Amino acid sequence: MRVAPGGGTAVQDHVALAEIELCGELIIAASAAGGERLSMESIDLVLRVGEEPEAGGGPGGSGGSGAQ
Repeated sequence: MRVAPGGGTAVQDHVALAEIELCGELIIAASAAGGERLSMESIDLVLRVGEEPEAGGGPGGSGGSGAQ
């Protein structure tokens, strides 16, 4: 069995991390919808479709942008 070497050799895939964050935000919004399906407009709002990217290169977002 191989064990990952220690000492700070972790690799981060920033695109994958951003996608995971957006999926989490969708899950939160869906759970807050009270059993109703999210409309396409609500999904676009949660995923910030059409917004300009933030200066900083990351997905940004403070969380809690769930739509109902």
